[in-house]
Amino acid sequence: MYLENEKKYMRRCFQLSKLGIGKVAPNPMVGCVIVHNDKIIGEGFHRQFGQSHAEINALNSVADKSLLKDSVLYVNLEPCSHHGKTPPCALRLINEGVKKVVVCNLDPNPKVAGRGIAMLRDAGIEVSVGLLEEEGWILNRSFFTYHTKHRPYVILKWAQTTDGYIDGIEEKPLLISSNITKALVHQMRAEEMAILVGTKTALKDNPKLHTRRWYGKDPLRIVVDRNLSIPSNYHLYDGSVSTIIYNSIKSDNNCLVQLDFKLDIIPQILADLYERGIQSLIVEGGKFTLDCFIKGKFYDEVQIEESPVKCCSGVAAPMISIPDDAYIEMYGNHKIVSFKSK
Repeated sequence: MYLENEKKYMRRCFQLSKLGIGKVAPNPMVGCVIVHNDKIIGEGFHRQFGQSHAEINALNSVADKSLLKDSVLYVNLEPCSHHGKTPPCALRLINEGVKKVVVCNLDPNPKVAGRGIAMLRDAGIEVSVGLLEEEGWILNRSFFTYHTKHRPYVILKWAQTTDGYIDGIEEKPLLISSNITKALVHQMRAEEMAILVGTKTALKDNPKLHTRRWYGKDPLRIVVDRNLSIPSNYHLYDGSVSTIIYNSIKSDNNCLVQLDFKLDIIPQILADLYERGIQSLIVEGGKFTLDCFIKGKFYDEVQIEESPVKCCSGVAAPMISIPDDAYIEMYGNHKIVSFKSK
């Protein structure tokens, strides 16, 4: 059994790790806390992909390194054991003589996968694994899904009217979201690696799929356009952001990727994105595309915005069972319902 103060230190790791949201992918978000005699003497987090890991930043923050031999290091992911863009964290912990290491989650990356723990134990360092394991999995769900299911973590997202429509019958797109909920969508885009829409959505909305309402990077843009019917002067072809056009006609060295539309294309898309190292994917629509992901159960999370706007006729929202434990947030008179797949 873990003590409450141990949980407190691990939750501090979670807090620190979130400071790397949108900056460290495809690496996981990691925070680290070093404790001596029940007092925090060092903290760190992974700030940017390619830069020092959380453990190194925490060790470097300790003023008196002689205290490390009697200190406990808390970290929400197993220290790495291989040379990547940085040296192995496990080796640095051994060299510094840290007394004990408490880990939340094992690293499923085949390059680590328990080797970091083994290195520490072989060097005589006491290691404990599993503190707040479920909370840690939620924190890095995209990273864990990518390495265990060999596909991106998939989030289905749409906005619908109070009477259940995602679009009207007019030529122009139906305005459903508020300025606040639009900003939240762009925040999500900044935090995830890719975003996908179908042909009809691309043709009607001519979307940029940028994060202009939020600070952060733009996601990889993806569109399914079987017959390459989207005009070349549309935003998806403007070259401002990396873009993939999945189609049935041809592939090139730029953005076109040919799929076999005689088969289910969703597994093909997810497999291709896995090979490209894409760990998370937002599916924004339209209805046919969302229904394909729902029918095949190719999703991990759903976010539905419900607006007070009424439409009366148009494109009906996707049908999906909302569990009783779905999380509900209110932003003015707009409701966002979110839940995980079972």
